[in-house]
Amino acid sequence: MAKTPLDFAQLMAQECISKAPVIILGSGASAAYGIPGMPALRARLLATPAPVDATDADSLAWDSFKEHLKTVDLETALTEFRLSETMTRHVVIATWEFLAPSDASVFEKLLEDRTLFPLTRLFRHLFASIHNSIDVVTPNYDLLAEYAADAGEICHYTGFGYGHLRLRTKESLPKIYLGKTVARTVNVWKVHGSFDWFRDKAGVVMALPGTGRRPADLEPVIVTPGIEKYRLTHDEPFLSIKQGADLALQSARAYFCVGYGFNDPHMQTKLVERCRAEPVPLVLITKEITPTAKAFLKSGQCKHYMALEESGTGCRLYSTTFPDGVDIPGQSLWSLDKFLTMVIT
Repeated sequence: MAKTPLDFAQLMAQECISKAPVIILGSGASAAYGIPGMPALRARLLATPAPVDATDADSLAWDSFKEHLKTVDLETALTEFRLSETMTRHVVIATWEFLAPSDASVFEKLLEDRTLFPLTRLFRHLFASIHNSIDVVTPNYDLLAEYAADAGEICHYTGFGYGHLRLRTKESLPKIYLGKTVARTVNVWKVHGSFDWFRDKAGVVMALPGTGRRPADLEPVIVTPGIEKYRLTHDEPFLSIKQGADLALQSARAYFCVGYGFNDPHMQTKLVERCRAEPVPLVLITKEITPTAKAFLKSGQCKHYMALEESGTGCRLYSTTFPDGVDIPGQSLWSLDKFLTMVIT
């Protein structure tokens, strides 16, 4: 009997998850928890004045930048318009102050409900095996992956040590032992920084407990979209984090992408190279597949994939078997919770 699209979805999902995939979290994974996306950040920057101590030249440049931003998306504006170092710092601080409180609100919700994140369920399932580490790669600044690990009583590692004043580790992958056993650890490679990373006046980068409030005299260590992204990510801590992400992506047994739009060549190069060369299983679930993701998947470069997005009747599945998509009525498999219910019994 021929397999139905739902049969195909179940088999592909089980194949991917059984291989303990590298998990790639995009902005869609955070949107479900109220973390604002790029359109909201663009609106915020349009309403943000220049700093009170800005020079006349910087104030004029900021006004010109906002005029340009009215006509294009944020990534395009920051790529096409070269801001000074002072005004780039202004964008970073405005971005942090707009988005970080939403992350703190999610953490407060977690305190009320430890089952908040389906991701916790996925971590626990993946660790019910011989594996003692899982890799998560994300361009997101929020701490949702770390919160999900904490909720599952699982260690996480982001490139920093432990405690309240966490400095960068000198080892690439330090391990925690529980007795003589290596603790299960989620390695979270945050290639564009994190809300809890800051740089002091001496240039020392550290990770601090998240409060939703920026500590005085410390600058957030996040990379905003635009041309500066490529320059800044050649410095630490981003260089080491990118190396960790690349190693995870180039050695992955499978890829599980959640809410990821494939709009970041800086991050996904190793993934694309692997998918071109080998039939590594790739599963993407998201509310709406971006044109960039559809173009990549349909180009033939990805040899073994399944993508699921929301449709009017349930979800729509794309694969090498169904390159133009086929509906699966009554199934919301594009959402992580429903997807895991299908895979994890």
